[in-house]
Order: sequence, then C-alpha cells, then structure tokens
Amino acid sequence: MPRIDLPAGPVDYTDTGGDGPVLVFAHGLLMNETLWRSVIPLLQRDYRCIAPTLPLGAHRSPMRPDADLSQLGVARILADVLDALELTDATVVLNDWGGGQFLVSDGRADRVGRLVLASCEAFDNFPPRPARPAVALCRVPGGTRVFLRLLVTRFVRHDKRAWGGLSKAGIPDAVLDDWFAPATRSADIRRDLRKFCVGTPARSTLLEWASRLSTFDRPVLVVWATEDRMMPLSHARRLEQVFPNARRVQIDDSWTLLPVDQPHRFAAALRDFVPLA
Repeated sequence: MPRIDLPAGPVDYTDTGGDGPVLVFAHGLLMNETLWRSVIPLLQRDYRCIAPTLPLGAHRSPMRPDADLSQLGVARILADVLDALELTDATVVLNDWGGGQFLVSDGRADRVGRLVLASCEAFDNFPPRPARPAVALCRVPGGTRVFLRLLVTRFVRHDKRAWGGLSKAGIPDAVLDDWFAPATRSADIRRDLRKFCVGTPARSTLLEWASRLSTFDRPVLVVWATEDRMMPLSHARRLEQVFPNARRVQIDDSWTLLPVDQPHRFAAALRDFVPLA
C-alpha cells in the first residue's frame, strides 16, 4: 500500500489511478479504507478513487508524538493528503466522521471541487450521543485500553445499542478485527486514538466553525440514511440549507454506514453528482 510522509506522520492510502474525476473517501473512528470496499469497485472504471487511512485509531503506523490529532488537526491532515497528491477539483466524501467539513472552516478547501456529506457528524454532534460514553472512558487513565478490550465482545461489536448500531446489515468480524488490531497491539496508536477522542472542542467552537460552511459555494451533496441511529436526519436538512449550492438525497434501509448497508445506491448517488469529463 502506498504511503505519504506528512508533517504529522505517515498516512497509508489506496489509489485506483486513472484519468477520471478524483473521489477522495474518508472514514470514521476506528475504521480504515476498507469502509469503502463495496463502493470503490463500482466506481473505479470511470473515477480515480483514493482512500486514505486517517489517524482515527485503525491506522497501521503511529503518528509523530507531537502531531495534532484533534478534530481540526485531522482535518488538516486530510488537507495535507490532497496537497501531497497534488489533487485539484477533488470530490471529498465523508461518512461517519464529519471533521472533513473543517477544511472549509479552516480555509483549506482550495483543492476541493465538490463535497459529499454522508450521514456524518455535523454542527455540535461531535461525537454523536451513542459514542460519548466511549469518549468519556478514553479520558480516564487506562480507559482507552479498556475500551479496546470491550470491542472484543460480541455485544459491543454487534448489538444495535453499541458498535453494531452503525450498520443495519452488520460488519463482518474479520473487518472489525482489521479495524481494531492496530490500536490493540500498539501503545503509540492507542495514544493517537486517545488524542483524537479527547480532541473535540467546545460546542460553541463547533457551531462557530459550522457557521463558516456557507462560504463554500461549490456543489455539495448531502446523502443521509433515513434510519440513521447516530446522525439526526434534521442535520441533513440543515446542511442543505447552510451550503449555497447543495442538494439532498435520502436513502432508506440503512444506518450510518451507507457504504456498507447500501453501496450500490450510494455509488449511484455519487455518479449522479460527479459528472464524467
């Protein structure tokens, strides 16, 4: 897998190559590029699909000890990925983690031609309410290790009141094993995970950042699961109103992880949104 050496540390990524429009796929907490394993094959014939593994706990190599892994820090790492790959007019696709919106708030969206917000954190929903106990646990000394031990249990992995609430179709244990392994085996990656989990600013700051989103006048697609258990459907409507050039698509029979629950419908929405040259 190719790797970029950024100021914050190494970032692995997949890249299908090609001359088509560029789609950059981001993921959520304790996930990696395989979140998009069912979507990218549906698009790679016509689009260049790039999926970086951001330092959200499933990254395979630790970041530098002084790396800023707050919400804004990780958004800046995503911007650094776009810079390092010299991408222009890229479509950035966010699912679950919504911090990529802060590229706009931070003035780092110059390489972004289009933005896709798919059932992701928004406004002051960082982290979503069901995830807040895990974040609180990470604030306690040794709590991050306890959190990871809980992720071994079937209840936490698959019950809809816990991690299983992310996907209606369910995530295979082999995929979860891959996502959880780096932080389980590496104290440095657990350090990175904890830094991100405790790096969310105050509600007032989040809302101030959200107030700047209207400066992004390029096309925005808001794709939301109508049955999402983590991200309020009302946020989809609010996001459509915030951006001056936005439209909304709702997808039934899915929870937060649309790329897992409805990959074909999600890929079709992207095709409709991003024209081929």
